[in-house]
Amino acid sequence: MNAQKTMSTQAWLEMGLLAVIWGGSFLSIRLALNEVPVMTAVAHRVFWAMLVLWGYILVRKFPLPTSPKIWVAFLVMGLLNNVIPFSLMAWGQLHIETGLTSILNATTAIFGVVVASIVFSDERLTKSRAIGVVLGFLGVATAIGLENLMQFNIRSTAQLAVLAGTLSYAFAGAWARKMLVGLSPQVAAAGMLTGSTAVMVPLAFAIDGPPSFQLSVTAWGAIAYYAVVATACAYLLYYRILAMAGSGNLMICTLLVAPVAIILGALVLGEELAPRAYAGFGLLALGLLVLDGRIFAKFRKAP
Repeated sequence: MNAQKTMSTQAWLEMGLLAVIWGGSFLSIRLALNEVPVMTAVAHRVFWAMLVLWGYILVRKFPLPTSPKIWVAFLVMGLLNNVIPFSLMAWGQLHIETGLTSILNATTAIFGVVVASIVFSDERLTKSRAIGVVLGFLGVATAIGLENLMQFNIRSTAQLAVLAGTLSYAFAGAWARKMLVGLSPQVAAAGMLTGSTAVMVPLAFAIDGPPSFQLSVTAWGAIAYYAVVATACAYLLYYRILAMAGSGNLMICTLLVAPVAIILGALVLGEELAPRAYAGFGLLALGLLVLDGRIFAKFRKAP
């Protein structure tokens, strides 16, 4: 496993900010869904975020890709990283708590390790990674409650939809590594959002009909937050932290997002999660820490 980069105070502060931003996205999406259909809500997210990122790229004068192959790769990336997971998770949030959605969302890292081990020869599933994956899946099973999956009602279906979204994120990560190498991450993100916008706007129009712009201030504020702040700006902040702290340290951010979302859901929406959800998150968090590798490294160094 690659050596971890040292985390500076600035990196910690910016990672905390990113966790707060992403944690707030679950609440903002749920608030928008009170007035906006699922597909239209997702179309808003990718469209406005796309405009913001392309504006940033034009101002910074990044070189733009011209190869048709790259733009096809952007389209596939948009499907895997935006269209499928955003839609599944938004629909899931109609039927489960925002806090639980954020907990299940943390399994992205678990699925990412599994998919990478299947796709890439240099990402084999080591013993410690296998332990982390098992702990992660035990956490998911605990949070959901296997007895609930046996009933297969709308709530359990929503939880499975969120998990399917995290699996799509994992495949997106593998696709990006394979097809988008050599591009600046900002251009890759803008291209991806362009591909997802090309799919989501007509899809939302076909399923939901013409969008309504007669929304409350709350709905517009929620859309502005999750599209501009939690998507476009968060992408830029993410890549900034990635350069400072490395991908291994960024896994910690995954652990910080869920508590933020849980607290906001309780304060604003009055949500209460079952004790098993917290126990499941504890197991999932332990699995992510094992995947991070530093726990095992400290044991090996201990006298």
